[in-house]
Amino acid sequence: MGAVVVEPGSTTLVLGPDQVLDRASMHMANALLGNPDSAAGLEVLLGGLKLRFVTGSAVAVTGAEGMVTLNGNELPFNKAVRVAPGAVLEFGPALFGLRYYVGVQGGVSARTEPLRAGMALTFGRAHGHGFPEMTSPARRAPDPERPMVARVSRGPQALNYDAGTWLRLTSEPWILSPESDRIGARLEGRPLNVAAAPEGAGGEAPRPQPLVSGSVLLPTSGLPVIALAGHPDTAVSPVIAVVRDEDLDLIGQARPGQMVHLLG
Repeated sequence: MGAVVVEPGSTTLVLGPDQVLDRASMHMANALLGNPDSAAGLEVLLGGLKLRFVTGSAVAVTGAEGMVTLNGNELPFNKAVRVAPGAVLEFGPALFGLRYYVGVQGGVSARTEPLRAGMALTFGRAHGHGFPEMTSPARRAPDPERPMVARVSRGPQALNYDAGTWLRLTSEPWILSPESDRIGARLEGRPLNVAAAPEGAGGEAPRPQPLVSGSVLLPTSGLPVIALAGHPDTAVSPVIAVVRDEDLDLIGQARPGQMVHLLG
């Protein structure tokens, strides 16, 4: 056993790098510790997590920013820190961004359900040598008071809509809905015109199509939804745009109520 969950926070998950909503932050946490990029870590929504380490290890916290303490002392962000047996790591509310990421040397054993109080976490084998030097600067967590900007390219069904629909999608401001989750970032604003050109004869019903993270779906409500890491494999709603891969991690750190601009 590596650690015990004292308080799980609002939601804390053990996830692999391909499952997290801010991949760059999880990658950095692993890189700081010398872990393979495939190592699983913790995604902590908003804070509240409290861990007690049974064995010594090392941790790195990236992503959101707030007060994070180790035995009551402030823990630096974006840096590998040694943790002694019995130490307590505690996360205060996230002030910037939405999701903290926690890498542990050796990686965290995979789980599928949210963490619960009293749950035991196990870690992989630590490599036992110093931490690698990081040459790239850490990305700061986004300010929730400032608009989030994500660049988009045209999606496979974009040609079914007139130029005015694309112009509105990429020029009018959107607000991240509180109904957003790990499946999709739901945007609120003035609904777009969903009257699309027919794709085929015979009035056939739309067929499910493969879905990738970053797809901007246009459901019948006219309010766009950005597919995130927890999205299903297929969707019936047309994909009018796709968020650039390098900007998708920012959407994972956007807060409900925050303004979002899609730039095409």
